[in-house]
Amino acid sequence: MSEVVYIRMRQKINGYRHQVIYLSDIALISASKRLTEKLNRVVIHTVSKQDKNIVIIDVFRVIYELSQTFKDAEFQPMGPNQTIVMIPSKRKKPAFLYVILIWLLLFIGAGMAIMNFHFDVSMEEVHQHLHFLLTGDQLKHPLWLQIPYSVGLGVGMILFFNHLFKKRINEEPSPLEIEMHKYQQDLDQYVSYHENQINQDYKNHDSTD
Repeated sequence: MSEVVYIRMRQKINGYRHQVIYLSDIALISASKRLTEKLNRVVIHTVSKQDKNIVIIDVFRVIYELSQTFKDAEFQPMGPNQTIVMIPSKRKKPAFLYVILIWLLLFIGAGMAIMNFHFDVSMEEVHQHLHFLLTGDQLKHPLWLQIPYSVGLGVGMILFFNHLFKKRINEEPSPLEIEMHKYQQDLDQYVSYHENQINQDYKNHDSTD
């Protein structure tokens, strides 16, 4: 009687050039100890130059290759249908002048956005009117309101992004991190479909028909 082997593919892993990817790198195996040790040593893929930066390893391909060697085992997939192998390319350190120019661009852009918002909502007039309601005096520059407001604006941005430079304030993800996570999920789904070799072979088969 054949032994049932459960395979759970990992969602994503980080690889490197010329890496030999074993089954243990991309999947979790549930089987007998003896069979698990043999399965974990099976070579699934070797990263080459043709792979560029992304490799998609489909569970169908994994089961097919394992079935050729372990004919007495019955493989049952669980979880994700493929593993995304991210292969980072060599990046040069950005030049100091380039970093300064990007920093100035972001600084000026953020400042212009804040100033345009305050101009649209007439924030200066709001402060003047609030000062008049509280004190009964007309004052063009109520600094006792404007200075704490400016400080609070910066503190609010720090709390919103949940970071002070590289230090995280608390364990809760910031709204920006949540949006980046959603974007990464959409990107992974797109890559899984368009870079999957099985999908490409299926398209090629349809086109020949």
